[in-house]
Amino acid sequence: MSEGTMHRSATRLLAAAAVIPMMFVAGCSSDSGDDADAKPSASSPAEASASPTTAPAKYAELPKACKAVGKETIEDLVPKADSETGTAGKSSDVNARSTCSWYGLDGFQYRWLDISLQRFESDATLGSAESRAQQYFTKQVDEAKSVKGGKDVKNATPSGIGDEAATVRYDITKDGDGFRNQTVVTRTENVVITLNYNGAGYEDAKPPSADELLKDVEKAAKEAVKAVAGANK
Repeated sequence: MSEGTMHRSATRLLAAAAVIPMMFVAGCSSDSGDDADAKPSASSPAEASASPTTAPAKYAELPKACKAVGKETIEDLVPKADSETGTAGKSSDVNARSTCSWYGLDGFQYRWLDISLQRFESDATLGSAESRAQQYFTKQVDEAKSVKGGKDVKNATPSGIGDEAATVRYDITKDGDGFRNQTVVTRTENVVITLNYNGAGYEDAKPPSADELLKDVEKAAKEAVKAVAGANK
């Protein structure tokens, strides 16, 4: 690889890190209206006594996002990752929301993986932890389907990943380079896990197979579901 080609690849590597829509990271790294621990305004004694009892949340803990997927899986999905341990996102409460990402350039093949976990508590006004997670699950899927700039959007509902799951695939162009993106959103009880995985072939290199990307990220999603259960034993 010539010095000029290496320079262009490094520039693209940095630019490509911005490909993932920030809505998925924001859902876990910033305080928003969807915060799992957001509290309603105080109710009067009469209102409180009339409030229905909600089922308690099954899961009280979250695994660390950077450890929710196995090391070997990260090596397979993101060859020559910038950091094998991942880059954790900021969170005011890592037990309610957590995120981590990896990216790497192997020759002319670029890969990015991002994972976010969001846990919900039961609330007499907002509903049970599971129902709140179901609502958030639907919102994440809808956002993936309507991502700005996404082309050839396709979605499916695979089985065997958590209590419910959805996949959304699309192509997107960034700085003249074409990326293939696969999103998996899954809910396990009161926790919603969102994974984004994309790849590109630089310098006329063959682009990654959409089917292979999907197969790989579904594997990672299953590991993340098991990590949530493991964190609550």
